[in-house]
Amino acid sequence: MRNYIYKLSGILLLTAAVAWGQAASPTPTPKTPAGSKKIDPGKTTPAANPAPAAASDADQRPAPKFEIGNLDKTIDPCVDFYQFACGNWIKNNPIPGDQSSWESFGEVYEHNLIVLRQVLEKASVNTPGRSPVQQKIGDFYASCMDEAAANKAGYTPLKPELDRIAAIKDKVQMMELMSRQQLKGPNPLLGFGAGPDLHNAELTTASIDQAGISLPDRDYYLKDDAPTLEIRKAFVEHMKKMFALMGESPEQAAKSADTVLKIETDLAKAFMERTLRRDPKNIDHKMSVTEAEALAPNFHLDRYFAVSGAPAFTELNVGNPDFFKTMNPVIESTPLDAWKTYMTWQMLNTAVSWLSDDFVQEDFKFQQAITGQKELPVRWKRCINATDGALGEALGQPYVDATFGVEGKQRMLKMVDALESSLKHDINDLPWMTEATKKEGLVKLAAIRNKIGYPDKWRDYSKLNIVRGDLLGNIFRANEFESNRQLQKIGKPVDKLEWGMTPPTVNAYYSGSQNEIVFPAGILQPPFFDRTLDDPINMGGIGLVIGHELTHGFDDQGRKFDPKGNLRDWWTAEDGKEFEKRAGCVADEYSSFTAVDDLKLNGKLTLGENTADNGGARIALMALHDLMTQTGQDPNKKIDGFTPDQRFFLGFGRVWCQNTTPELSRMMVRVDPHSPGRWRVNGVVRNMPEFQKAFGCKTGQPMAPENACRVW
Repeated sequence: MRNYIYKLSGILLLTAAVAWGQAASPTPTPKTPAGSKKIDPGKTTPAANPAPAAASDADQRPAPKFEIGNLDKTIDPCVDFYQFACGNWIKNNPIPGDQSSWESFGEVYEHNLIVLRQVLEKASVNTPGRSPVQQKIGDFYASCMDEAAANKAGYTPLKPELDRIAAIKDKVQMMELMSRQQLKGPNPLLGFGAGPDLHNAELTTASIDQAGISLPDRDYYLKDDAPTLEIRKAFVEHMKKMFALMGESPEQAAKSADTVLKIETDLAKAFMERTLRRDPKNIDHKMSVTEAEALAPNFHLDRYFAVSGAPAFTELNVGNPDFFKTMNPVIESTPLDAWKTYMTWQMLNTAVSWLSDDFVQEDFKFQQAITGQKELPVRWKRCINATDGALGEALGQPYVDATFGVEGKQRMLKMVDALESSLKHDINDLPWMTEATKKEGLVKLAAIRNKIGYPDKWRDYSKLNIVRGDLLGNIFRANEFESNRQLQKIGKPVDKLEWGMTPPTVNAYYSGSQNEIVFPAGILQPPFFDRTLDDPINMGGIGLVIGHELTHGFDDQGRKFDPKGNLRDWWTAEDGKEFEKRAGCVADEYSSFTAVDDLKLNGKLTLGENTADNGGARIALMALHDLMTQTGQDPNKKIDGFTPDQRFFLGFGRVWCQNTTPELSRMMVRVDPHSPGRWRVNGVVRNMPEFQKAFGCKTGQPMAPENACRVW
């Protein structure tokens, strides 16, 4: 998916970072191993780029928070707890026109945008006294806000890259240019980057993998159900219009669109299915460079690596060898002119968000078919996203000063300590796990590194040149800077201080290869954490989030990594079988839930997140009980008519209140490893005897099934 389906982060949230090189994806644009999507420069004059207009009160939304009024008390919590906890919120919070979903993460994100806009508008005033950080973020944002310059330029900023494509004389040159292009934006044909060595987590290694399709998933090219066929038809029509906007005749534009669809369909056929990719063992194929070159000689990997600017290396991981074997003859059999058309589309599709309005509107029209989003977000929101993507740890510095600070970090560390203590007790008390595996599990738990709020060491952007008035040039250079920064890690020790998310991000993640949990400052605010509310609400919110991330270290994939982050089986065979049996229960349970229309959830795709939700809820409630005992709180004292345990579950429910378009729901069933909000809530509470006790549910009611699942 591309970059203005905004706040997909609100759905792709609280996740396990893919341990073999891809960070958890908080941003709408999935990042390649080498960095985020990028674009080509245009020519505008600095004088034509004024500071952006100031924020108005109309742009501001009230800060999200927990309120009893969000509940629908006409619903029996034992029948549908999600509706009980969220019913009035759902009714009173329709999806804004510029969103495809609306949930707590979106609310917090919108609130963050106001803070970030104030920071950027101040920094964008071109005064001599600005710091280097203010200059970079301010000039980047001011350049982005100059829509008039973008409209005047049309698509001409792309012409240098398009001319390079047109000048390709053979397929060796083609692969060399693809390598250069992947530094700037698209990933035509393959992805190349750096990531932790799966068997030596201290070292960064090179990796190549499947890449090169425009639609969200391989299934959009391969399945023939009616909704998929409609999207594929819309995709072809969209490409025709985009090629026509660049001056192609209707006949040539249609031919170009068909050419791209054929190539991308060939690529999709070679892609590994998404559920299989969840298992790190399925994309663990370390080999020598010579072996990789022999695997697919038509990729000309020797030249591809040479022109990328990466340091020399002798070994790499090949994520999906079958992809390279399958596509190797396709490279040869597909005419060079067809590949040029495909490369042109890839560059255009990457750049389109920052071209003139006719391109932007056509592109958004197609995205509507996928997400159901009604309106394109206003430009200042898009420009904040772009600034965060390009200069996240520069923008993060004034953001943290305005919102978080040292005190917030210390409070969070205390909560993490409490949750880790609960997980320790949980592991010790598991009746199905042997002492040998428990011992290893406790070693891993003790080794988890906690990153809270913001990095201890900020990223250095001093070598990145930001030029006021050069929007696409700034984006282009920022992404080349990030791509090169990533590639230069190859063969070097892993930087344990580095973060995979920017501080304003409303998200969190666990990384198996790093064995660490990361909580940006962006998520550490209401309704997740509210210093004015009682412990049960906060433990049901941010406490459960912490528990979720900790549990990822022990979910169906996280458990395959040892305390150092190496892919190593530290389980006894007996305990491994017991785990898989319990995980199978969760997978089957969630596969029975309906996501939208007649589509069921993919219990195997969502297994890791569902395991983390269930385990996180259990240890967060344990931590709450310990805290209340330590502080002498009355476990029966009611607030607003609810006991502490009931308020814990209400706080949990509030976090996942959600409205989503049917279009986006259908897409997310295919691509998202998370369950929808309804099932993140109901799927958890129906597995918890503690919930049934708190609300007096009777066995056999929907939230109290006879055969509940439990892993942790």
